[in-house]
Amino acid sequence: MAQPSSPSSDRCNLKDKRRKSPLYIGFFITLGWLSVVLGVLGIFLPVLPTTPFLLLAAACFMRSSPKFYNWLVGHPKLGGYIRHYLEGQGIPRRAKWLAISMIWLSIGFSAWFVVPMLWLKCGLLAIACGVSVYILRQPTLEAGG
Repeated sequence: MAQPSSPSSDRCNLKDKRRKSPLYIGFFITLGWLSVVLGVLGIFLPVLPTTPFLLLAAACFMRSSPKFYNWLVGHPKLGGYIRHYLEGQGIPRRAKWLAISMIWLSIGFSAWFVVPMLWLKCGLLAIACGVSVYILRQPTLEAGG
């Protein structure tokens, strides 16, 4: 007689099915390529941070396409940003500065001009603080690295 499946194994099966669905894969591939484009633009535009967008692209491709993930991490120009972070070497000083600046500009604008509720403003500022502390605690990759 077959044993009934447990609720936790059903959740795992649902999670596996969701990860294989074309919608799931398509969403992460699209988000990954959008992040690659923004990361490449960040190389040339001083207001866009490169490393966070490429890390987001790698995370998206890791969930959707091993082929694109391997391409990105192995890319001669773009892969270094990701490898340095994954190997614990750090984030370039410029990328840290730009990421934190953009976080505070966007969240500050939202908290000051867009969000009317005090508790939500406090929540946004707390998120900005948390992300800033996380970025600052990452090792800094010096220019020669």
